[in-house]
Amino acid sequence: MKRCPECRRDYYDDSLLYCLDDGSALLDGPASLPNDEPRTALLHDVSSPNEAATMAQVNATAVSTAQPRSKRSKLVPIAIAFAIGVLAIGGYFGYRSYRGGGEIRSIAVLPFENKSEDADTDYLSDGLGESLIFRLSQLPGLKVSPLSSVVRYKTGTDLAKVAADLGVDSVMTGRMVKRGDNLSITVELVDVRNNALLWGERYERKMSDLLTLQREITTTITQKLQLKLTGNETAITKKYTDSNEAYQLYLNGRFHFARRTREDIYQSIELYQQAVNIDPTFALAYSSLAEAYAVIPSYPYASPAECFPKAKAAIAKALELDPDLPQAHTVAGMIAATYDWDWATAEREFNRALELDPNLADAHYRYAWTFLSPLGRHDQAIAEMKKAMELEPLSLIQGANYAAVLMYARRYDGAIDQAQKTLQLDPNFFGAKTWLCHSLIADGKYADALAIAEPTLNSENPFLSDAALAYAGTGQREKALAIVDHWKEAEKRRYVMNYLVAMSDAALGDKDSAFAELDKAYQNHDWFLQRLKVDPLADPLRDDPRFDAMVKRLNFPNR
Repeated sequence: MKRCPECRRDYYDDSLLYCLDDGSALLDGPASLPNDEPRTALLHDVSSPNEAATMAQVNATAVSTAQPRSKRSKLVPIAIAFAIGVLAIGGYFGYRSYRGGGEIRSIAVLPFENKSEDADTDYLSDGLGESLIFRLSQLPGLKVSPLSSVVRYKTGTDLAKVAADLGVDSVMTGRMVKRGDNLSITVELVDVRNNALLWGERYERKMSDLLTLQREITTTITQKLQLKLTGNETAITKKYTDSNEAYQLYLNGRFHFARRTREDIYQSIELYQQAVNIDPTFALAYSSLAEAYAVIPSYPYASPAECFPKAKAAIAKALELDPDLPQAHTVAGMIAATYDWDWATAEREFNRALELDPNLADAHYRYAWTFLSPLGRHDQAIAEMKKAMELEPLSLIQGANYAAVLMYARRYDGAIDQAQKTLQLDPNFFGAKTWLCHSLIADGKYADALAIAEPTLNSENPFLSDAALAYAGTGQREKALAIVDHWKEAEKRRYVMNYLVAMSDAALGDKDSAFAELDKAYQNHDWFLQRLKVDPLADPLRDDPRFDAMVKRLNFPNR
């Protein structure tokens, strides 16, 4: 260990001779300085000219402003010479070797803090973190917490808590300031096992350098972690687009898509479309465009007939441009299973996605959720969901749909428990509440489900299906019929998921109406019709010959 006698910054790379901040010759060991009160190195925050510098780890790459002008001017040639030496041996300014708490095997990249005055640039700060997550996840042997797990940790987060929640060795944080066409980005990587700063750097770049910058940061981190690259080595430096404008539109699209409201999903589609208009070879943007169209009918914000042809066209283009993009194969598998009921194609696509990236949580999750579970391959579905949850333990949508997979497997206690665990992460997450209601209803606990569903009926997201089923289960037939009538009136103006109407009719004992609604669901390719074979809510219809006939129309494989 070496220390600068002037600024007291510590260095763990014994090969360094001069301080990176002021050019002073380094002393071996903790330097004995006359002033017993330790100084703290500063990582200068440039978010405001008048804003005080922010405290950082003492071994961060610092921007020191404490030196007198005359001394700094004398030391500039020394500092420049040293920096050139570091670059010459393939490092970056601020490089030091890590000899701390052992090999780093896992990392969480927190969303970058946007210190710009313009809140509309949040997509840039969030997008940079997401891009680094995507690229680092390609490294073999490194567990990278996905965006859905880290997005809740924004500012002022205790890194030790993040590491404990996510089960990682290291955490990367960053902040971004945008002024006009200029970007100032500060990045730090901390080994949370001993609170040691592995690496810190500040980058001053133009907006046009954004693509190059993310590759530079990822390459630098790879060097710092001293990972041996095997397998897909080129993924961390792969250029998905040469257009900085298209890339920014893509990042903005991802930002809106993550919110999942009707307005945000359609805004993400508009942004993705602009991105591919600028760069027609941008496969990632096409894949995300397909994903956005594919999930709309599940809410349902629009009909499958309106959305899936657009989703299929976009995913075909993505795979044409990049046949080895695992996210694209995952979306292709989901489309084949939920819209085409082409089970052979769906399994082939999911298997290809997992072959390309075995650590892609979304591939494990959607394979279980849209393929294995509807086919009744419950043990496999649960195993895949467990793998997805290991990779992405804090994903709300994934956790909620894990409860659904357990419900379809008729493991009601487990389903209820899983839904409640997800609600502990976010008590307001409607997806977890929905599957908690469904699981309670499947388990015959109608009153408990109604206590959750009924208060939502006058809200923006009413649990109509759960309320109808719970009303039917508690003998409140007129209230259940009122909801069914509401659906049938709404169907005159917009798309209604007829599968949900059919399940309500089944609970009310009206089989003729239920099968009429199932036939509509078949014609519309309703998102949930593919679950008819395993859905416990369809049990009242199973003894009717029309049920087996409908199941056959869904082309389930014989296995």
